[in-house]
Amino acid sequence: MKKSILAVLLASMVALTGCQSNPTTSSFDDMMPVNEVKFASFNVSFARDGDATENYQRWVRYFQLTPEQQDSLIALWKNDTATEEEHLLAERVIQIRNIAAIIQRNRPDVLLLTEFNNDGTGTDMTALQGFQDNYLGVAQSLNSVDGSDMLEPIHYPFVHNYATNTGLLPDDPTLDFGNDGGKRPNGAHGFGFYHGHYGFALMSKFKVDTANTRTFQKLKWAAMPGETVPTIPSADDPDHPCKAEDLPAGMACGDPWYTDAEWQTIRLSSKNHVDAPIIIPTARGNKVIHALMSHPTPAAFDPIARHNHYRNGAENKLWVSYLNNESWLIDDKGNSGGFTGTNFVIMGDLNADPAFSDSKNYGIRDLMDHPKVNHEVSHSTGSFVPTSEGARKEDNTQGHPYPQTRTSTFGTRVDYAVPSTSLEVVNTGVYWQAEGQPGRLLFNDPRVGERGSDKEVSSDHRFVWVTVKVD
Repeated sequence: MKKSILAVLLASMVALTGCQSNPTTSSFDDMMPVNEVKFASFNVSFARDGDATENYQRWVRYFQLTPEQQDSLIALWKNDTATEEEHLLAERVIQIRNIAAIIQRNRPDVLLLTEFNNDGTGTDMTALQGFQDNYLGVAQSLNSVDGSDMLEPIHYPFVHNYATNTGLLPDDPTLDFGNDGGKRPNGAHGFGFYHGHYGFALMSKFKVDTANTRTFQKLKWAAMPGETVPTIPSADDPDHPCKAEDLPAGMACGDPWYTDAEWQTIRLSSKNHVDAPIIIPTARGNKVIHALMSHPTPAAFDPIARHNHYRNGAENKLWVSYLNNESWLIDDKGNSGGFTGTNFVIMGDLNADPAFSDSKNYGIRDLMDHPKVNHEVSHSTGSFVPTSEGARKEDNTQGHPYPQTRTSTFGTRVDYAVPSTSLEVVNTGVYWQAEGQPGRLLFNDPRVGERGSDKEVSSDHRFVWVTVKVD
């Protein structure tokens, strides 16, 4: 048993190298009209942190495991007869199955998956298709490895990867965005140990208008009006004093973090910013709702110049400029200007909380306050702000003023599915089960990993959704 599982994995690694396929398609004309659509954002934490050996093909192999191979691995894990390698592999399978169970339980119509790795260009669909066929397409248990309470499989006929800046090094090898040698992960346009690390994907029940999808992967940070080079503060800065022990080699307090050449080269989006029009059949004809998708860099992990804080603010403010239809915006096809449509849903792990963040995170506040954004969902006190019982009961030693709105195990609201004011909201929510509620093992299980929580069991983020009327 043990030898056959690992042998199949190794064979799959060879067979899948360079494999590419096209997005799944379906007959849009045969779809029945709908009157409500559920949009959801879910950071699935399929990208491992701090592991220099991390690579895309590793995740391809995980997703290519058949349900039978998954069952065999989990049986070895439960019986405590697995080798160390099989034990680790089984726990990756448990994580992926739990993520699939959360999706099957909530059944969104349009789903953004952040931290879903790809090949960097977004052209290889092997991992995404494997996730759909071997996990989403198979009944999962609401009780994780304990079984029973099986959920209905779910299928998305329209699935898409998107190119990403993560792990993408600049063409000029002398540029050093991270001031640590010009190598991955910090030296890339977006943090990543390989090109495609921390990418994102879209899964939809409805056709995506790919011809009119706009991406902003190549837009430069310096192009945004009002943005200036992040600078290392002085030693006597009262808010964030420079400390000599934190300085990179060859740099001093007061230095700009980027050289002129680096500032003119580095891209604004750490992954990508994508406007994907979703074509929804209704009784009155097709209705278009734009999925505005992004995953800004975390406003952290930058103890000197706080360049990640500023970049997070700029990445979120890009959508403000987009909704304002500002002319400085140039998409990857060379088209200028911003949003000219009517209906949209802002989706993604935006890595910032408008009610619980510092002044560097200006972008999230501006975005959630935008007049075209539905404030009943975006504002923490709104009548439709997404909440959960799990978040309400989770430890709040950090003192979040609205703990029920949190979407992450690290204590903040960072995940969003926020519609335009033009759309009527039916309901919203965060899927986070509290102790004693059905599905709790999808979030916390002391048998899994060292902590028995967050990314070891499923994710350190929670599934967030909004349902809107479309007829």
